[in-house]
Amino acid sequence: MADPTMSPPNQSQLNVAASTTQRRQHHLNLESLAPSPSSSEHVNRLINSNHYISPSRPIYSDRFIPCRSSSNFALFNISLPSPSATAGSSPGDGGKEDNPNAYAALLRNALFGPQTPDKKDWGAGAGGRNIFRYKTETRQSMHSLSPFGFDGLSGPGVSNVAIKAPRKVSRSPYKVLDAPALHDDFYLNLVDWSSHNVLAVGLGTCVYLWNACSSKVTKLCDLGNDDGVCSVGWAHRGTHLAVGTSNGKVQIWDASRCKRIRIMEGHRLRVGALAWSSSMLSSGSRDKSILQRDIRAQEDFVSKLSGHKSEVCGLKWSYDNRELASGGNDNRLFVWNQHSTQPVLKYCEHTAAVKAIAWSPHLHGLLASGGGTADRCIRFWNTTTNSHLSCMDTGSQVCNLVWSKNVNELVSTHGYSQNQIIVWRYPTMSKLATLTGHTYRVLYLAISPDGQTIVTGAGDETLRFWNVFPSPKSQTLLVRSFLGCFSMGKEGGKCAHNLEVISVRMEFISLVFSNQPRT
Repeated sequence: MADPTMSPPNQSQLNVAASTTQRRQHHLNLESLAPSPSSSEHVNRLINSNHYISPSRPIYSDRFIPCRSSSNFALFNISLPSPSATAGSSPGDGGKEDNPNAYAALLRNALFGPQTPDKKDWGAGAGGRNIFRYKTETRQSMHSLSPFGFDGLSGPGVSNVAIKAPRKVSRSPYKVLDAPALHDDFYLNLVDWSSHNVLAVGLGTCVYLWNACSSKVTKLCDLGNDDGVCSVGWAHRGTHLAVGTSNGKVQIWDASRCKRIRIMEGHRLRVGALAWSSSMLSSGSRDKSILQRDIRAQEDFVSKLSGHKSEVCGLKWSYDNRELASGGNDNRLFVWNQHSTQPVLKYCEHTAAVKAIAWSPHLHGLLASGGGTADRCIRFWNTTTNSHLSCMDTGSQVCNLVWSKNVNELVSTHGYSQNQIIVWRYPTMSKLATLTGHTYRVLYLAISPDGQTIVTGAGDETLRFWNVFPSPKSQTLLVRSFLGCFSMGKEGGKCAHNLEVISVRMEFISLVFSNQPRT
């Protein structure tokens, strides 16, 4: 029986009811406006919740997806990508600025700068280059990575410090001297610079002295037609010069008086390497031996070091005079102490003769060595821990090495096939300069007493002088500048919040402590 309070349904209501019943039966539309869903329809809505839109209440989600169409990109100091940047987007993106490609481009520009290549361009646009190569032209300020621009917006107490530019090294020698009869022999050591600023050079059978202050040239000695100069080496005081001869003898000369003091024998073949340690003189020969000589003793030598299987062509004492490094034509690098007659350390990684040897004046036990034509590598060793630190392939025969005492840098000279001179920054081994000019392999190298100038000699019979290192005075000013900046930051607080200033301070601290030779 019908309820009298309710009016009979009209024809439109019956049509709506019939349509609703049909949609429920076939489950064709889950977005219908049914007043009270059944339990099965409720389950379907939960399963397909991402397709269901409620007509009566807003949608809430558990993650935030921003709408970048209303973002203020001017705040980030970046520009929208060009149409070509989004050309590879899918048709479904519709060219909108909030599509994934546009967002990736904006994020890449904000973090890495506008010059960063797109990922899709790496394979085709690289052109065989090393894409991980460090490029100085992309170096940016630390503040440039912040989305809040700091250009002209530095707050009080923050100072902008420019990034330090690489030091300029002159590519041309400031002086060139003729050196006739300078032998083109890899195993000889014919150039050395004294602490009194006098250069000794062995030319044929003679030894000449060139005073760097007055440019005066003095002929020290002539060994005669039956002998020849194979090596020269100044004592630490700079008054006495040792001369190794092709007859296997070592002569000691007083350079101030041009007088020979003593002749020492013991080697059977030519003496191509000399190294001083206080009053001790070490000599290496083609007879494979190293003789330790005390010029105060009457004997020609006090001990004999045996270990090399071929000619000894490189000898260097450490700065504390406790260790002697020797290199030979047997591709071996040995380290000896003051009391041993056998090497205490043996390094066999080189594949060619080891003539180039240099001890670091900045770090105790750090030794560098270079190999010949078949090796071409500079290797670094820690003799304290007996470990191989690193290796750098230079591409050319390594003839000489010398470390700067003013900065943590070193110079290498090379032969086959580029005949170049390279200034390296240690420990990164980045090239500061490559110097060319010699037409033959650069077999000889010496450094001035102030540590600022090097002289190189080659088979082209020339000596070339290069300014490659900063002077000790500039290093003192550098330290004073650091101390002044440190006190200013401590008292006034002007540098306290600047990360670049902190980085510069740490570089100064490293410089101050690394430039103190261990004694």
